Amino acid sequence: MKIAEVEFHYLADDVIRDIGDGSQDALLVHVTMDDGSEGWGECEAAPLVSIAAWCCPMSHLACKPLKASVLGFEIKEPKDIYALTEKVRRNSFDLLQADHTLSGIDMALWDMLGHKLGEPVWKLLGYKRAFPKTAYASQLFGDTPQQTYEKAVRSRQEGFRAAKFGWGPFGLGSVQEDWQHVEAAREGLGNDLALMVDAGTVWGNNVARATAIIPKLLECKVVWLEEPFASGALKAYAELARSFGCEKLLAAGEGSHNPDMACNLMDFGKLGFIQIDTGRIGGISSAKQVADYAAQIGTTYVNHTFTTSLALSASIQPFAGLENSPWCEFPVESAPPARLLTKARILPDANGEVRLPDAPGLGVDINPETIARYGRKVEIRYEENTIWSTK
Repeated sequence: MKIAEVEFHYLADDVIRDIGDGSQDALLVHVTMDDGSEGWGECEAAPLVSIAAWCCPMSHLACKPLKASVLGFEIKEPKDIYALTEKVRRNSFDLLQADHTLSGIDMALWDMLGHKLGEPVWKLLGYKRAFPKTAYASQLFGDTPQQTYEKAVRSRQEGFRAAKFGWGPFGLGSVQEDWQHVEAAREGLGNDLALMVDAGTVWGNNVARATAIIPKLLECKVVWLEEPFASGALKAYAELARSFGCEKLLAAGEGSHNPDMACNLMDFGKLGFIQIDTGRIGGISSAKQVADYAAQIGTTYVNHTFTTSLALSASIQPFAGLENSPWCEFPVESAPPARLLTKARILPDANGEVRLPDAPGLGVDINPETIARYGRKVEIRYEENTIWSTK
């Protein structure tokens, strides 16, 4: 089978708000093979520039559009998808959006191959079983501690066994204000539910400011502090971990757009948790490499997912068979384009656990009505020629 066509669908909500919610738009990828086999994927990145990476004119040897590497490539078995990843990275080394666009294509190819072979993706990745993952309700901090408390109470009432709060006002005001939000989250959840905190890279590489929140996190028994710094601030991560002897407290990785970035975070940033978004790192193939390395060195692998059930399924597949990586990010505040993308959503069960569908591919079906409702028209022109347009 050869890749015959790659189609992109740019979805966006009616109003895009200036908040830390990446579910307000989406870039879906539909791959069709020359025998009619097909699969779906999703890029977790700015849709328009990701489309441009597919079709832009070649700049030089190592800056080619992805279509130059992808179209016509033959896929028969899993190793071929890994080979395509290497080809794209070699041919588009200087095209920095390439990994984000590749992510959706790679995801769609695994979905396609799973359907073709009648197997869920996690089996194609070599796992003998898919362990259930404990879902944590992933949401933004409230604008006030009272709102954070109310969100925490709602998470508990909805049956979650864990919740994570991030972004919003956290880290932008005083240390005391941050402490109040953490205390409110813990009070709303009670003492028996797990609590995670996501700082959203707010402190750049300011170790002193990040250090100020640690005592309150320890007091409130927070499982991890996520992304206190920018993704590449390895020295800052390591310094914060050493300062409190709390290497297992730090989490990061969603900004990694290749396996080396993620592995460097684990090796030099002293993380306890590595969080990978299959829609950014290069897809399922690259995420699986990180999951394998995390298991080897004893770091807990966690998915990063704040969008759709398609992305959720794809993000769990790479670590589905790792029993010692039990957490699963589950978005609870997704915008309509993300929430309605699939005909049925992957939801936590009565025990608060997410179980992957035991169905071929990624096990979810795309809802064409959602594409029709939220799809945006795009045309990219170069000189007098249209090099890409929405069908």
